[in-house]
Amino acid sequence: MEATRVSRLNPLIHERARLGIVSALAAREATSFAELKALLDMTDGNLSVHLRVLEEAGYLAVDKAFVGRKPRTTARLTRKGRLAFGHYVEVLGEIVKGR
Repeated sequence: MEATRVSRLNPLIHERARLGIVSALAAREATSFAELKALLDMTDGNLSVHLRVLEEAGYLAVDKAFVGRKPRTTARLTRKGRLAFGHYVEVLGEIVKGR
């Protein structure tokens, strides 16, 4: 029974780096690339790859703009991403409670 609950954890979110990204974005409306990078202690390349995976799944939206003359990339969870993270947390809660 335990293996069945664990298998219900979304593998896209369950990966450590992506779990960090989704968790950080769930607590905020949007977060800049630089803020995520510092918060999660990730390299530019690693963060970019994981953001792309989540974006392709429809879990987050990435916006690129210029602030003054500097490029600024901002990520935010989509409705689908918030629902997927909510489900992930729910399943994790069931595992912890042994249901």
